[in-house]
Amino acid sequence: MKKLGVWIGAMRLRTLPLSLSGIIVGSALAGWLGYFDGKIFFGAMMTTVLFQILSNLANDLGDSQKGTDNENRVGPLRAVQSGEISIKEMKIGVVVSALLAVLSAALLIYASLPNLSHKLIVFYGFLAVACILAAILYTVGKSAYGYAGLGDVMVFLFFGFVSVLGVFSLYGLEFEWLTLLPAISIGAWSTGVLNLNNMRDIENDKVSNKNTVAVKLGLQKAVYYHAFLLLLGVVSWLLLVSVFFSLSLNPLVFVALLPTFFFAPHLLRVFSVKSLKDLDQELKIVALIAFFSSFLLSFILLLLAI
Repeated sequence: MKKLGVWIGAMRLRTLPLSLSGIIVGSALAGWLGYFDGKIFFGAMMTTVLFQILSNLANDLGDSQKGTDNENRVGPLRAVQSGEISIKEMKIGVVVSALLAVLSAALLIYASLPNLSHKLIVFYGFLAVACILAAILYTVGKSAYGYAGLGDVMVFLFFGFVSVLGVFSLYGLEFEWLTLLPAISIGAWSTGVLNLNNMRDIENDKVSNKNTVAVKLGLQKAVYYHAFLLLLGVVSWLLLVSVFFSLSLNPLVFVALLPTFFFAPHLLRVFSVKSLKDLDQELKIVALIAFFSSFLLSFILLLLAI
């Protein structure tokens, strides 16, 4: 039972709500247009969860192999770093989670077959492989892109655009310009979470040659970059909510803006932070704001669509 608890901890379940935000909004947009399908929704949720767990386990493995997870790291103790899970065991965990993610993605594509052309089936097959590789290669391998400062771009694309636009098309819908707005918001907020993580670990990452965007910018500029990401997401979210108000003429949609008001005190704390360790508690705050913003808007849209 203790070992199971260690594995659950290594999966970092607190990261799952943020990873599901794009799926929730993309599905709600499809539901607004009358194309919601429960099998596709739950299949997409399960696949996303497995991709995120794979990413978390692979990050634990990669950072430990490179020596980045050491006694100087500010963040929570990792499973391999602590010795509770060996490198060999973690490699097995990565392989198993990757296989489960592939299986889930295949079942999701199968459930969506009536909505997909042959070209889209092939596209989603390649996309599933790309998600697997992106999850693993962030920290694993000699060319890990997270160590070259490309993590922010990948998070913005996968958590935002791939998540929202990808699930939207699975319901049999063609591209809609409106989907870009939530993709930008969720992508920017997700990148903000990663940036907070990298600001927290900036000193150790610098010594360990993990050249994140925060390391390249320096702490002060990374704080301003963080504010830019959050504000970009808020502006895009405000535009999205305003569009739905113009379509529905129902002020209830503005409730979806309420969680974003918590960004103000969050930014004040980040700008005045005295210890990098204090940034750790801010990660979950940004993640929860993004999740509840997505949840509220999605719930309201589906409510109005009934």
